[in-house]
Amino acid sequence: MGEAPLLALEGVTKDWGERPVLRDVDLQIESGTATGIVGNNGTGKTTLLRVATGIVVADRGAVRFRGAEIETHRVRFQRELGFLSAGDRGLYARLTVRQNLDFWGGLAGMPGRRRRSRIASVLADFHLGELADRRVDRLSMGQRQRVRIAATFLHEPSLVVLDEPETSLDEVGVALLAEALARLLGQGGAVLIASPEPLDLCSGDWWRLDRGRLEPLGQGIPRQASEAQSPVALATTSAARR
Repeated sequence: MGEAPLLALEGVTKDWGERPVLRDVDLQIESGTATGIVGNNGTGKTTLLRVATGIVVADRGAVRFRGAEIETHRVRFQRELGFLSAGDRGLYARLTVRQNLDFWGGLAGMPGRRRRSRIASVLADFHLGELADRRVDRLSMGQRQRVRIAATFLHEPSLVVLDEPETSLDEVGVALLAEALARLLGQGGAVLIASPEPLDLCSGDWWRLDRGRLEPLGQGIPRQASEAQSPVALATTSAARR
């Protein structure tokens, strides 16, 4: 038998009261791949992500991580999971960027030395160094989203789940996220994204969620960069020309 997919949803069904939301959803996400879910507001994209991450329990079906149901090894699953929820949640407004990252790193069980090293890395990766000691309530919405994304990648998860990640990001922020996803996929990690429409953050399989069921849309379009410039450099140049 081959290696089990990193994440698998098998016959997942979920109702909210009398309203059916997910109907016998099957989805496999292999290591080194990205999968996107699109659909209109209210179609159940967020519910699907919350079931996939164990926040919401399905009425029927199973969610497996590395071949085992997530309930059987929840601690390991949580340590390998990076989840970005939709909206502006997860940051403490009166703490600085660095203090927020330190808090989330501690919650993820990261030892002090590794936590400090990784905080320095994600501050650099998402161009947050100059904002590190600024309180979150003094940041713009786009800057806050970068901090939330940095916290998602802080503990080096193998599976990253993103709910409408481009919200409030400028071109440079989107390019920084694209580079982070490329690094993750290159290291054998996997990505699950939900968005109203397909994104070009990374190449992958896209599905439309309609009336509780997934319909294949095909391959997404990867971001392209010239040999001389990275996506961040290209986005920075574009912004400077305006």
